[in-house]
Amino acid sequence: MGGVWRRVAAVVGGIVLAAATLVGCGSGAAGRVVLVFYTSPDGVDQYRAAAAECSRASGGRYTIEQRRQPTHSTDDQRLYLARRLATSDTGLDIMALDDIWTAEFAQAGWILPYPPEVARQVAQGTLRVPLETGMYQGRLYAAPLTTNTQLLWYRKDLVPHPPKTWDEMIRMAEDLARRGLPHYIEVQGARYEGLAVWFNTLLASGGGAIVAENGDVQVARGDAARQAVGVMARVATSRAADPSLSLSHEDETRLAMQAGKAAFEVNYPFVYVSMHEDGGGAFIDPQGRPTSHDTGRQVGDVFGWAPYPSVVAGTPARVTIGGLNLGVSATSRHPAEAFEAVQCLRNRDNQLRQAVGVERPPTLAALYDDPTLRKRYPAWQEIRDSLDHGSVRPRTPAYANISIVISDLLNPPSKINPNTVVDQLADQIAKAVTSQGLVP
Repeated sequence: MGGVWRRVAAVVGGIVLAAATLVGCGSGAAGRVVLVFYTSPDGVDQYRAAAAECSRASGGRYTIEQRRQPTHSTDDQRLYLARRLATSDTGLDIMALDDIWTAEFAQAGWILPYPPEVARQVAQGTLRVPLETGMYQGRLYAAPLTTNTQLLWYRKDLVPHPPKTWDEMIRMAEDLARRGLPHYIEVQGARYEGLAVWFNTLLASGGGAIVAENGDVQVARGDAARQAVGVMARVATSRAADPSLSLSHEDETRLAMQAGKAAFEVNYPFVYVSMHEDGGGAFIDPQGRPTSHDTGRQVGDVFGWAPYPSVVAGTPARVTIGGLNLGVSATSRHPAEAFEAVQCLRNRDNQLRQAVGVERPPTLAALYDDPTLRKRYPAWQEIRDSLDHGSVRPRTPAYANISIVISDLLNPPSKINPNTVVDQLADQIAKAVTSQGLVP
């Protein structure tokens, strides 16, 4: 870890110096109110358009200046904001926050709780589970802007119907393998947040939880945890496992399906657009051989979707959702205007702009009836259903630590021992909870 922290220290030093030059950027000339809106680099055009639109809508009372984070790495974005906020930097007003940062930023006093009336307005029409990601200790600290959930994507030409459970999917994949057909189950198994998401989804789907609302470690209680890691171990040690499973992120799983190597994939809705815009990959005939391109058929032509597989037959999976929320900095010089601006930045038009432009599903329920969104997301009904049944990651300031513990202990998935790893998880997660967040 010494080398990691030396690199972190170097990054932090640069961030603090850069932040110092931006202090005091919250007001323009002649007292004009300027709200600085920090966003991730992805979707920057959509954020910029929203900022311009909402500036006009304010009638000249404030101007929103959109600024992008300097890195695409979620961890580095978190560190960038945390270091600036920890130094009481007043050059931040509104921030696009990963939904797993809410508890840490709220507990540290870096973001303000939404006033009760504004919180009620945010809740009106917002999907219940995404709204939970912005809550901490019963108060709203971050307003949901976008959300995300995983579905099952599969080859309609290889299986007569999509599997309903993980056990059924493993059996189908192994049968395809015996017949010499594409058969991999693509899932995110690398040592990163995606592996923690896989575990949390399986755990929640079996009725378990990593951490209770009061902060108690729950992972060791009951059979849900053993059931969850058991599914992971069976996938990783079966013929269904891609040899690169322990290194797979979202893009690797997407590309494996597009290349015609896989029969099943659990991933986010962006893969549908990617499959069709990238040409859909080479088509694989029933004997597992690539066909000539003059057939006109590709994997995209037989790319289907279905609900995420259940852990318990007959019980819908509780897929771990993701997304971005909008928080107001505790150091903002104009919090009242910032809270007002958030309402505009996450309104119907701006959420639809994000959904269509960068494949981030909306958090407003009414948008799932919008023809433009339905055209962009043919799987809109499955996405909406998944969000309604979804689960959230532990709302604790220590989540960054917890994620590291989970991804370290469960990678590689092929080495998981369900008889011993659950106790190890419980012990290490308990230590992670007591140490709180990584950024002081």
